[in-house]
Amino acid sequence: MAFLSGLSAFPITPSNHDGRVDTVALRRLIARLSAAQVDSVGLLGSTGTYMYLSREERRRALAETLDEIAGRMPVVVGVGALRTDEAVRLAQDAKALGAAAGLLAATSYTPLTDDEVFEHFSTVARESGLPIVVYDNPGTTHFRFTPALVSRLAKVGGIIAIKNPTDKPDAIKSHLADQRRAVPEGFSIGYSGDWNAAEAMIAGADTWYSVLAGILPEVCMKIVTAARRGDAAEARRIDAALAPLWGLFKEFSNLRVVYALAELFDICRAELPRPILPLPAPAKRQIAAALERLPSDASR
Repeated sequence: MAFLSGLSAFPITPSNHDGRVDTVALRRLIARLSAAQVDSVGLLGSTGTYMYLSREERRRALAETLDEIAGRMPVVVGVGALRTDEAVRLAQDAKALGAAAGLLAATSYTPLTDDEVFEHFSTVARESGLPIVVYDNPGTTHFRFTPALVSRLAKVGGIIAIKNPTDKPDAIKSHLADQRRAVPEGFSIGYSGDWNAAEAMIAGADTWYSVLAGILPEVCMKIVTAARRGDAAEARRIDAALAPLWGLFKEFSNLRVVYALAELFDICRAELPRPILPLPAPAKRQIAAALERLPSDASR
């Protein structure tokens, strides 16, 4: 089994309007993930608004998370930054605090070439000593990792996994097979894009990097468990029950929806980092109505 496998749950990072992390609320979120026995926690991902937080606040969030988890599961933490030297420092922080791996995207104001991205990732892995997960997130970064680049990076010491986007569910199986042939044995292949992730796990992906699991971990664990035991019909049944939430993710963005869910569940009332605005009241009512329509085994 790959180092990273199963369900990796990505919670929000609650903070105030000044970008100071609400550690009490964060611990409350992490405790839910721990109770659900997710396979790993993905801290400070895109849902965790890592690019909006200072180095100091990232350290605070990671330290609190690791203290709450107390070694029960690995933590993968976002270490992305515009500059390579800054990403190295963030990865060094993560390693010193005890993170299991760093999640690194190809973020840049100026469009990057494949060679520039290769050097960026290789440098962060080498100089930090922290295992690195490649974060392919073209919807945000506007950079897409080619098969050739993934193959190059997978052979770099310390680069141990990839978090792929999912576009078309019927293309996942062939994409996974092609990527498996291009990377070394033991390199973890995972997918994000919650509404297609059930098909990825059924196809044999190692990991589901999930936004919804950061707020509703139990139902996501049920999908992963069913897929692991080869019960594709059950995994698809549960996934279909979540269709109202997947529709809202697509309409309003998963980030805005999970912030609203955290408020609806009375977990926390965190502020989205400006300039991102909270959803208006009518949208929040849509989310509440969607929750009411979910089957009882999928709502909490």
